Parts: sequence; C-alpha cells; structure tokens
Amino acid sequence: HVQLVESGGGSVQTGGSLRLSCTASTSTRNCMGWFRQAPGKGREGLAVIFTRRGDAMYADSVEGRFTISQDKAKNTAYLEMRDLRPEDTAMYYCAAEGLEAYCGGNYWGQGTQVTVS
Repeated sequence: HVQLVESGGGSVQTGGSLRLSCTASTSTRNCMGWFRQAPGKGREGLAVIFTRRGDAMYADSVEGRFTISQDKAKNTAYLEMRDLRPEDTAMYYCAAEGLEAYCGGNYWGQGTQVTVS
C-alpha cells in the first residue's frame, strides 16, 4: 500500500506560478501522476512521469505550462505550474502505480487546493 501526501497548493494571481509536491510512503516502481478536479467537473488527468525512464506525458490543456518531475531519493513527484489561469482553479491530486491514463486508478493523495484569481 502506498500513501501519498500532496503539498504546495495555495492562492495565486493570474500569470503566477506554483510548485506542487507529492511524497509517497515508499518508492514507486512504475509511475506517478497528477490530476485535478474543479467544482462541478470530473477529474482531469494532467501529467504522468514513468519512474524508471523518467519520461513524461501531458494533457493538451497544460502542455507547455506545467512540468512534472521526480526525485527518486525522496519518493517525491513535483508539478511545476506557470502562467496560471483562473480555469486552473481546482483541487489537485497525486496518483501512483495506476494502470489507467496518467497513472490513475490505484493510489491517491488527499488533494491540495489551487486557486487562481
């Protein structure tokens, strides 16, 4: 069982930046990903990083603005977000070791709120 803890959310102005962190209770073998869910909307996959190779994939909605990275020594994945927009406002969740798109479907964190105004 993998426990995930996100941090780094907050309130920023349009055009600002934030870095989210997701620390796992143990090393991940396959992947870690980031999702978000805005009020009244479904959960949206944003980015995934594959643990061994370190390569990443992004949703069209965030490619070029968001960057996912990992620090294996710390069992931590990061989501660097820049040029934030009001439509980026959502609860952001970390996922790990899932088989669905963006590493979803298995372990989830509790979420961290991002508000852009």
